[in-house]
Amino acid sequence: MLEFDRHSARGRDRISLAPEALVVAGWTGRDEAALRHHIEELAAIGVPRPSSVPVFYRNSARNVTQGAVLEVLGPDTSGEVEPVVVALADGLWLSLGSDHTDRKAETIGIALSKQLCLKPIGRTLWLLTEIAGHWDQIELRAFATIDGKRVPYQDGKLAAMRTPADLIARYGRELAANTVMFCGTFAAIGGIRPATRFEMEMHDPVLKRSMSHAYDIRVLPVIS
Repeated sequence: MLEFDRHSARGRDRISLAPEALVVAGWTGRDEAALRHHIEELAAIGVPRPSSVPVFYRNSARNVTQGAVLEVLGPDTSGEVEPVVVALADGLWLSLGSDHTDRKAETIGIALSKQLCLKPIGRTLWLLTEIAGHWDQIELRAFATIDGKRVPYQDGKLAAMRTPADLIARYGRELAANTVMFCGTFAAIGGIRPATRFEMEMHDPVLKRSMSHAYDIRVLPVIS
């Protein structure tokens, strides 16, 4: 069960959600040059290039987590900050999350790698209709703790990515209530690499508000 604090012009409230479907959208960039860069970034570590863009992977809804610690098998996983659309009975809401992925498994199959790791998501929701008009101005960034140092990992504006309306149209059907859709990401600063902690934040400069979430990564040993 997920717990969210919802913020809208109507006020604030708290809601619980048991996700029934999880969709992870990939290669959602609007900038073709930046999109090619991210595709080549992944290809450099052995990830097959996509046959089409964007692409929509289905994952188990049980993979969505708000836990403070993410346990992963082996040292080859990493996070990536994303806007996340949460479909509720009264409309679409926006949060942020991390499409944490097993990069070693990704070289075998992307769908497999997406399923192997839980998907952290924040505890704040903004009503999507209230930010749709200035989607391009929303700022998204992430920091990672690598070798004991906290470093900038990703930084950009949502102008670089397709809007939720565009993604949902390309997905081919409306999002049913209790569906969670991860909406893609942009390139990592310095390249994709593992970390012991992942922090992410989203800032709305128009409505002057921010949301954030963080989690630690605990690596479990691989025993053969």
